[in-house]
Amino acid sequence: MRLPKLLFSLLLLCINNYAFSNSDTLIHFRFRDAIQVTIDQPTNQNFSRAQLVLYALPNGNTTAQTMGKRLATGDDWHFDIQHIDAQTRFVRNMLKENIIVVYLENDAKAWPQWKRQHADYRTQINALVDTIVQTLQLKQYSLHLNGHSGGGSFIFGYLDANPKLPKQLQRITFLDSNYGYDSSYAQQLQEWVTQKRSHYLTVFAYNDSIALYNGKPVVSARGGTWYKSKQMLQDLQALRFTCNTDTISHYQSANKRVNVYLKDNPERAIYHTQQVEKNGFIHSILIGTAAVNMGYRYYGERAYDLLIRQ
Repeated sequence: MRLPKLLFSLLLLCINNYAFSNSDTLIHFRFRDAIQVTIDQPTNQNFSRAQLVLYALPNGNTTAQTMGKRLATGDDWHFDIQHIDAQTRFVRNMLKENIIVVYLENDAKAWPQWKRQHADYRTQINALVDTIVQTLQLKQYSLHLNGHSGGGSFIFGYLDANPKLPKQLQRITFLDSNYGYDSSYAQQLQEWVTQKRSHYLTVFAYNDSIALYNGKPVVSARGGTWYKSKQMLQDLQALRFTCNTDTISHYQSANKRVNVYLKDNPERAIYHTQQVEKNGFIHSILIGTAAVNMGYRYYGERAYDLLIRQ
């Protein structure tokens, strides 16, 4: 019996996804008694270099919740709002590269709070990154700073710790997480993103300035990612942005390496986690590659649904 062509293609995709993406290894360790590090790397893959993605967790979430799983009766809803594990397997499948994702969780369950508790956060962040690289014994690698919600505070902490950003840093992504942005970071980011063609800055936000919860504002008019992203665009205007506007406005610099996605919000709803869930993590890694928009769309249906673990 011959399978219909579409069904046969889907079957091959599932087999390929399982073979390539399920062969991974998790490494866990504690760093200075306050940070839990979980490293997800491909197993038995012969790669000469790695893409090291540091994913700083959102406020209030555990690593297991951030990785995600297929919900069963009684499971906490937080397991179904990010699915970084399944999205990682999707991008590994598309790029066939050594993509290592490191989940960074602190005991305060909030990176802004952790930074307030540690006056030496700059030294600690650099020591943490060095420890991860040494643990993995990486010789050639590119670094990708990524994070959702309060995880953006870790990224700004890294920028604080490294006024001159290292050559390994190739990507910076704020998944609705640039609450801590101010104009003091503009020159640093502009110099970095124009330095090499492989440098990408990607920002995702929605109009949280008008979002309501139980009839009350979620953030102040200037305290959310909508305002901060607009401020960033203004500060980086020398990069000459064009805008493609639909329900999501895509601002792209002339060199195509700065991409800011701003979702309108006429319903005054809360779209904080959807920007991750709806293929946001996938897009943050694939933008600028030959695989961008292949098999997925940012803010479309979950492209990774078949890859969610039980």
